[in-house]
Amino acid sequence: MASVIARRSLFVAEERFFAITAIVMALINIAAFSFLAAMGISSFHAPVSVHIHAVLFMGWVLLFVAQVSLAATGSLALHRKLGWLAVGWALTMVIVGTLTTIWSAQKAAVPFFFFPAQFLLMNPLSVLLFAALLVVGVAKRRDREWHPRLIICGMAAIMGPSLGRLLPAPLFMYSMLTAVFIGMIAFPIAGIARDKLRHGHVHPAWWVGLGSLILLQLASETLGRSVIAAKIYDQVVVGTPGALVPALVYQEPPFPIPS
Repeated sequence: MASVIARRSLFVAEERFFAITAIVMALINIAAFSFLAAMGISSFHAPVSVHIHAVLFMGWVLLFVAQVSLAATGSLALHRKLGWLAVGWALTMVIVGTLTTIWSAQKAAVPFFFFPAQFLLMNPLSVLLFAALLVVGVAKRRDREWHPRLIICGMAAIMGPSLGRLLPAPLFMYSMLTAVFIGMIAFPIAGIARDKLRHGHVHPAWWVGLGSLILLQLASETLGRSVIAAKIYDQVVVGTPGALVPALVYQEPPFPIPS
């Protein structure tokens, strides 16, 4: 009877943090893309590839919340079954996310606050890190300490596009990458603070996730600005409109800059 009551409660106490964090992440994603639709920047007239990308990534957000909520309410049997779907979904996101980044670079549709070469490298690395942390998290699915923390950190790795859409570009301008990074690491940092307050120590999974995000940022800021990244960009965009855009030069913003 006690187990049934616990299962029916909103969230099991120990899992409440992960469920609330997942919901916050989902709301940020929904708000970001709803804002673009409301502004008329996104529409149903976009190419089919854009719709596939949107459905796949927003579908992941819903699956992510469902999985964390199932775990938090004690519905572990269904949670484990859906876990294999989540792995396949994430691996598909790596492919589609990488292709979408390539097509954006080829169409010269890179956000002005990134170097084109930096953008081309950063997005695939982000989704690869997401998938890697997810796969390791699933491998440690029987460890109730490692598993949820790695999944949250994996989700943080792909929060960049949503945060970038919500943060005011005119305010941050070419510091947007740093601003987005701070938003991404806020999630593992919140987990570190929660562990310290609740348990008196920090679980190493948070350090693994935070360290991975820091390495992603360092790669974006160094390798993404390198001659190597520029050469990769030039090869990817050859014969397309993106070839007219310098690999390591910021583009003009779509709004006037106050003098």
